[in-house]
Amino acid sequence: MLFLVLSILCSVIVGVIFKITRKYNGNPTQIVAFNYAVALALCYFSYSPNLAEVDGNAPWSLYIAIGVLLPFVFLSLVASIKHMGIVKTDAAQRLSLFIPILAAWLIFKEEFNSYKVIGIVIGFLALLFILRKQSENSQNKWFFPAAVLIGFGIIDILFKQVALYTTLPYPTSLFVVFCIALSMAILIAIYQIGVKNVKLESKNILFGALVGIFNFGNILFYLKAHKAFAENPSTVFAGMNMGVIVLGSIVGLVFFKEKLSKINFIGIFLALISIVFIVISQFK
Repeated sequence: MLFLVLSILCSVIVGVIFKITRKYNGNPTQIVAFNYAVALALCYFSYSPNLAEVDGNAPWSLYIAIGVLLPFVFLSLVASIKHMGIVKTDAAQRLSLFIPILAAWLIFKEEFNSYKVIGIVIGFLALLFILRKQSENSQNKWFFPAAVLIGFGIIDILFKQVALYTTLPYPTSLFVVFCIALSMAILIAIYQIGVKNVKLESKNILFGALVGIFNFGNILFYLKAHKAFAENPSTVFAGMNMGVIVLGSIVGLVFFKEKLSKINFIGIFLALISIVFIVISQFK
């Protein structure tokens, strides 16, 4: 459970940093690029991955899929906030929980006991209560929040597959994924700088470094959590999403002075109950 808690903390901090960057007009593409550069360095110096072990038998299809999706989802998240507003974007990200939960049942053939079913049902109800907010944004560019929802859900599933691939150490797999993600982000940044004359600014390097540190921690601890709960992927899927919802709501309330209705508070309480049931289900 410690790995899951640490992953939740890192995930929320990444979101907080991205919220702050909007106040300083940070460039999302440059931030994402420097984020992966730092995450790549941390992965290398922390675990010294042996790239000689990576051969043609490695799960390259998973590596490439995650490496391409990671920067795409990050940029889709920023675009969704711009066009649809933070509320609808948050809803899309949190509702991505449906995809891995369904995958745990349909793909991974996980058996759900009564505690887990009750926890998941309460969790979905909590989502509806927490997300019951009004948005003043009337634009209907639904592609971006749809990309966020589907992207985060698919990434959850793919990282589960990587965690189960035991031939290579997962830090080595993570390093390869970061290399691909960094390459994609650099290509996009070069296009913006060379074609659209976007300036390279030092503030984006700083924000990117901060995001990279916590992004690395988030993914690393998430993979560790999946290894610890290898037989019950829905425990990590649900626990991670509900934990981020609760902690993210608290951070928004205390540090960003966001207003929460009584319905929202009921949703947070239900999310906590949901997590309790899901944790209990792990031991039944």
